[in-house]
Amino acid sequence: MQFALNEDQVAIRDMALAFAAEKIAPHALRWDEEKHFPVDVMREAATLGMGGIYIRDDVGGSAMTRFDAALIFEALATGCPTTSAFISIHNMASWMIDAFGSDTQRHTWLPKLCTMELIASYCLTEPGAGSDAAALRTRAVRDGDHYVLNGQKQFISGAGGTDILVAMVRTGGDGPGGISTLVIDGKTPGVSFGANERKMGWNAQPTRAVMFENARVPVANRLSEEGAGFKIAMAGLDGGRLNITACSLGGAQIALDKARAYMKERKAFGKRLDEFQALQFRLADMAIELEAARTFLWRAAAALDRKDPDATMLCAMAKRFGTDIGFEVANQALQLHGGYGYLSEYGIEKIVRDLRVHQILEGTNEIMRLIVARKLIEGAR
Repeated sequence: MQFALNEDQVAIRDMALAFAAEKIAPHALRWDEEKHFPVDVMREAATLGMGGIYIRDDVGGSAMTRFDAALIFEALATGCPTTSAFISIHNMASWMIDAFGSDTQRHTWLPKLCTMELIASYCLTEPGAGSDAAALRTRAVRDGDHYVLNGQKQFISGAGGTDILVAMVRTGGDGPGGISTLVIDGKTPGVSFGANERKMGWNAQPTRAVMFENARVPVANRLSEEGAGFKIAMAGLDGGRLNITACSLGGAQIALDKARAYMKERKAFGKRLDEFQALQFRLADMAIELEAARTFLWRAAAALDRKDPDATMLCAMAKRFGTDIGFEVANQALQLHGGYGYLSEYGIEKIVRDLRVHQILEGTNEIMRLIVARKLIEGAR
């Protein structure tokens, strides 16, 4: 475990910060207002290696670590948490192909996923299966060399604007053992998409339902063996939880920076806001909590890179802690702006809206507590 970045890691972080400042931040408010999905900018990010951060290099990936990825997603989120979060989802779905796909599957899809010529969505949640993911009902019935799919996925990030769907489907009986993972072309006949959901935040990426109606998907598109899908989905979520935590910290950091700048300029009762001790203490607590969350994230990322036995628990801990802290710091930054924080032009209210959903997705923070509690009761520590 480390408490300082080495030269390469500083360079990786600074590269992502520069990209966020130049290519993302100037447009983030407009993307939010117009519900624009910035595919062109994400493809520019991919030219810098951010389309396949921890994908192996034989298929065009950057072969970096989860620790490196945490640095990148935090940095990108200083420009726009929504855009950073979608790039993280694309990376998570692509990694599942890299980690569990055959050599043929990896070389078929990953070169174009790493450049983001193809863009991927992760499809697990259903209308009746959110936190209880093992209860999913989308059915895939074997018919010769194909599966015939029927069912619906819900709250799918990027759906309708992406090319590849990495979907968990039921090929067997009830429970986690009956779930498999299929890689599905988004243009497959029988695949359709709902309307773009009207959301509190995350407006710069579409969120739609995905419907399957007698959609035929080749058996050759299945990752690993039948029944391995739930294990694959959960393995993807370990990293996904780190990524979304990093996005929370990046959004919170820019909100804190905006609050510091505002407090130097704004006066009340004849004094600058940063001269009031009560507000100084609030600013200090925000910085302390953010640094604690970042340290926790780094520890969990290092554990996942080492494949430590307690990595899943640490990822859940870091996600619960970091996304709660990220939202609270952004919310406090809004409060420090007073009425101006509520205006869209200052950019704070967008950050608050974007970060709120991080406490829900990649497993709600209540589920994170459940994961930790079960590990403790099982004596994992």
